[in-house]
Formats: sequence, structure tokens, C-alpha cells
Amino acid sequence: MARILSLFRRLYLTIYNWAVFLGWSQVLFLAVKTLKDSGHEHVYIAVEKPLQLAQTAAVLEILHGLVGLVRSPITATLPQIGSRLYLTWIILYSFPEIRSHFLVTSLVISWSITEIIRYSFFGVKEVLGFAPSWLMWLRYSTFLLLYPTGISSEVGLVYFALPYIKGSEKYCLRMPNKWNFSFDNFYAAILVLGIYIPGSPHMYSYMLGQRKKALSKSKRE
Repeated sequence: MARILSLFRRLYLTIYNWAVFLGWSQVLFLAVKTLKDSGHEHVYIAVEKPLQLAQTAAVLEILHGLVGLVRSPITATLPQIGSRLYLTWIILYSFPEIRSHFLVTSLVISWSITEIIRYSFFGVKEVLGFAPSWLMWLRYSTFLLLYPTGISSEVGLVYFALPYIKGSEKYCLRMPNKWNFSFDNFYAAILVLGIYIPGSPHMYSYMLGQRKKALSKSKRE
């Protein structure tokens, strides 16, 4: 029985990883093509649907960790997925005024390259039981550049969206109401920006530690 469950787990994770890999590959292809043909102002429109689908699919990774399908710690997975979903739905989807900013292009390209490498790494590991050394190196080294460009783009887009968030009052809840609770999306966005200050260096340090551990293990093997 345990062997059958292990087989189904491996099959499911293989399908999941390669399906999301294809989604991010489409995002990158459309982003680069549109950037070349039409300019950065049109990148978001070109990638909107596949971007939303590929990024939202990452929610399953939280469930994978919770039920024990993967060993990734929820404490590392949740903040990263949460921030990306925030950018995808609360910023880019909700405020069209920000979609033509050049930071959207750097965001999409940083995210997509990172995820193409990451999902192919896990997909190959599920199929073969191991990943080639070159793919291992890419998985644990490209973040050195792509994490700063991605995070800078995220912070910049939230910051530049602040006037539109404040002006629209979208997702705000004012008193009085039956829940006796108020929520201001503008101050929530400022709070999000504040979380990036300690959160980004902490996550970068965590990934540096993971890189050292993974590449050291790879050399021993």
C-alpha cells in the first residue's frame, strides 16, 4: 500500500511540476516576444491570463507542505507565495493604471525564469530520482541575481500603486458596518512595504544557506 501511495505521490508531483513549468514558459515567451514587438507597456496584457494561472497554482505548494507531500517548510513557502499573489491579484489585477510600468516587465521576467528553473528541477527529480549537476547549480544560483530584481520590482510596483490604491478605496471597509470592523487597503499596502524591509534580507539569507547546503551535498556525491 505504501508503495502504491508513493507512486501516486510521485506521479502527481511530476504532472504538477511540469504543468506549472509549461505555464511559466508561456509567460516568459509572451513577455519577451511582446517586449520585442510592442514594448514594455503591453507586456502585462500579453501575459495576464497565464501569469494569473501559473502564480495561483503555487497555492497548491502550501497544501503540499501541510499534508507532507514535500519537505519544504511552510515558513519559507508561505511568505513568498503570499507576496506574489498579492502582486498578481491585489496590485496588477486590481489597478490597471500600474500595468504599463516598466517594472512589470522586470517582475514577470524575473519570476518566470526563476520558476522555469525551479519547476524543471523538481520535475526532473521526480522523474529520474535526481537532478543533473548543472540544473542543481541553476536552481541554487540564479536567485543571486533574480531575487533582487524580482523583489525590487515587487516593492516598486506596490509603491507606485499607492496613489491609485488611496484614490480608489478598492477593498476598503468603512465604519459603521455589521461586523464593527474597518479595513484600509492603502495602509495595508504600506504595511506590506514595511514587511519587505526585514523580510527580504531574511529570505535572501535563508536561500544563501540553502544554496551552500545543496551545493556542498552535490559535491560530496
